[in-house]
This record gives sequence, C-alpha cells and structure tokens, in this order.
Amino acid sequence: MTDASRHRPPPLPTPRGPLSAAVRAALLGAPAPRQVPADSPAYGDDLHLALYTLYELHYRGFRDVPDALEWDSDLLACRATLEDRFLTALREDVPTTPTTATTALDELQIEPTADPDGTSVSFFLRDEGTLDQLREYAALRSLYHLKEADPHAWVIPRLHGRAKAGMVAVEFDEFGAGRPDEIHAELFADLMTDLKLETAYGHYVDAAPAEALATVNLMSLFGLHRALRGALVGHFASVEVTSSPGSRRLAEALRRVGAGPAAVRFYAEHVEADAVHEQVVRQDVVAGLLESEPELDADVVFGVRATTYLEERLAARLLGAWRRGATALRGR
Repeated sequence: MTDASRHRPPPLPTPRGPLSAAVRAALLGAPAPRQVPADSPAYGDDLHLALYTLYELHYRGFRDVPDALEWDSDLLACRATLEDRFLTALREDVPTTPTTATTALDELQIEPTADPDGTSVSFFLRDEGTLDQLREYAALRSLYHLKEADPHAWVIPRLHGRAKAGMVAVEFDEFGAGRPDEIHAELFADLMTDLKLETAYGHYVDAAPAEALATVNLMSLFGLHRALRGALVGHFASVEVTSSPGSRRLAEALRRVGAGPAAVRFYAEHVEADAVHEQVVRQDVVAGLLESEPELDADVVFGVRATTYLEERLAARLLGAWRRGATALRGR
C-alpha cells in the first residue's frame, strides 16, 4: 500500500446494532438519531461503535461522508447523548476513594516484577504470548497508535504556562521532533508492516471489541471538551507513567517470537522516550496545571482512574480469549 492510500479516509464501519446503524445512516443522509435506546449498554459494542464513528469525523472522517458533517448540529446532539451515557457510567464505576493526583500517579509508578494475579497483558505477551496474539494486540492498538498523540493535542490551547510548555514538549517528540519518518504513528505503521498487518487507517475497527473502542473513545471524550481538560491531563499522565515498563515487556515479547527490527523498534523507542516524558508530564504538565488551577485535582485523578478502569476491562477481554485458545478479535 502506498503512503497516500494509507492515509485516505476509511470506509464506514459495519453497524453492530440499531444505534450504530442509525449513525451510519445519518452520515449517508438520513436524520440523526435523537435518543439512545434504554437497553443500549454504556460499555457495549453498539454504543461505542456509534460514538467512535462520530468522533472520527474530527480526525480523518470517512470515505463518501461530507466533511461538513463534522459540525452538523443534529449529529453533535446525538454525540452528546452518547457521551452522557458513557461518562455517567464511568463516574459511577470508577473508584472514588479520595486522593490527590500526585498520589494517584505515585501508585501507578509501583512497577511489579511479576504478575501474580495474571491480569497484565504485557506480562502475558512477554512470557507466553504467540506471534498471532501479538499481531492481534497490534491490530487493536492501531485504532489509537495510527493517530498517536492526536487526541491529546486537543488540550494544548486549554493549557497555559508551564503546563502548556511541557505538553508541547512531549507532543513534539510524539510527532517526530520535526522528522516525518520518526512520527510515532509512522513507527507503528512500520511495526504493522513488519507483522504483516494492514496499515490503512481504521482498517481494524470492525475487528475491535467494545472494550478496545472504549479506550480510544475515552481520549476523544476528554480531548474534545474543555471542561474535561483535567481528566485529559490525567489520562495523558497515566499513559506516560505506565508506558516505559510495559513497552519494555512488549519489545521483549516481539524479540522472543522473532519479529523484525521495525516491530521491536516501536516499543524500544517508547522505553526510552516515555521514561523522559513521564518526568516532564508529572513535573510540568500535571504540576503546572494544578498550580494554576488547583480545583482540577479531582478531575486529574478521575482521568487516571478512568484510564486504568477501561484498560483493565480490555485486558480481561484479551486474556480471557487468549487463555481459551481463542481470538480476541471480533468476527474471527
């Protein structure tokens, strides 16, 4: 596939229920749905595909869907209804034990040397994952990594001073530090090529279970709302704090199964880069934000914990399938 064709808007995904079918129809000319069915689960396939589809209007869009629909008032009203269902569920389900952002991030830094309860995807892949399981993992993560750092860029105009400077510094690295071939999304495409996966943007949406879609939707939810800027910073900090050790295990997993250098390089690059980013995020982005807006501390904590909550749901889905000898991908 040529670079130009890889970056074209993808086709609309296949609906998974009445809600995602109605959203697809609306993008093709029908009226937008006005209500979320009462029996549509907040973490279910139908709702999250519908929400993912609407969010993608703000990224690459879709083939044969007019760009003008990005700001269609009826579609935005529909999206707001879906977001309310998702965010309400998160606020009910995410742990609410009082703490500070500093403490929440400190807890993430406690890196285990083993995985005694068997709930870590990176430990599983390092120790016993197969090449096919690593390919599945990469396919699902491509929904984010082929637009890596894009959702977090929404927060930049909502920050100022030390927080903005730190955020831009980290994003500059994520976007290749001025070198197009070093953009992390491009490095992930190289990983996918190495693993003989399709690199077209959005190609694996139909294979992604709701748990994977929800982790990507969370970033867009936080990023597109100024009121959730603290939660977006918490999400970003959570990713950077946990990335380096997890990436080290994934690089080891890829070496163990004999993956090529481009596949290994993506995660090896994150071991070093994110160890530095972690300090910048903690000391400048989070601390700078809370220095100027201390009232956002609880929002940062919510962002950290919501990220962990959805990642644990995804881990349970992946490990449950793999330990049964099944695929974690839908429709396979």
